[in-house]
Amino acid sequence: MLDHEDIKWLAANAADLNRLLQQTARQAEQGRLRKDDEAFFQSLTDQIAQASRFSQAIFDRITTRIMADTGSRLPRDEAGASLAAAPAAAAVASVGTRIPAGEIAVAEEAPQDPVILNPKGSRELILLVDDNEEILERTGEILDFEDYRFITAKDGIEALGVYRCLGRQIDLVLLDYFLPIMDGDAVFDGLKAIDPKVRVVLSSGFGEQAKVGAMLGRGLCGFIPKPYTHERLVEQMRSVLEA
Repeated sequence: MLDHEDIKWLAANAADLNRLLQQTARQAEQGRLRKDDEAFFQSLTDQIAQASRFSQAIFDRITTRIMADTGSRLPRDEAGASLAAAPAAAAVASVGTRIPAGEIAVAEEAPQDPVILNPKGSRELILLVDDNEEILERTGEILDFEDYRFITAKDGIEALGVYRCLGRQIDLVLLDYFLPIMDGDAVFDGLKAIDPKVRVVLSSGFGEQAKVGAMLGRGLCGFIPKPYTHERLVEQMRSVLEA
């Protein structure tokens, strides 16, 4: 039967599933105005597949525990609860630490050895997360000029994978709010689940001030509005790194 740890696990994953569905609903609403954006709809498809995998994991956990006393397992077809995942070309779990290996098939494609740019730099290691190639390039040039070592990630899934791989070797995460698949809020929660002491600076426009306020209350270390200058970025980073 379900024990205390099962209930905690279910509550955590149900919360993740609920957040993912809310995010998908928001993107679906935006999609009405973006009828020909193939990348946008691929992202939406990935989120739906991801939600399906969360549902499958929750179903498996419950049926495994409830049927444990009888030594049998509830057939999915008899239960009428087959939760076959959508095509999973890019479907992954958003907070893998909550879904143990073996209970859900995840495609968490974090690099085995994340590529550190400017590896001989004398300053801290920064994880730069942004889906905008121009911003990645421009901010990367700033970090390189200031002699920081850094790693880039183009979405939240990649960022979480990199952080799981390197952990506290990463001194600071520069996190964009508007990302494909997972928004900055969800990525921040995922990072905090991996390491409660992670240092994150969020970058976004001024329109997300309410979100930023809530995230600051949950341990966000700083915020830098876009577009930012070389000097402003370095100032914000140093204020967090030297705190």
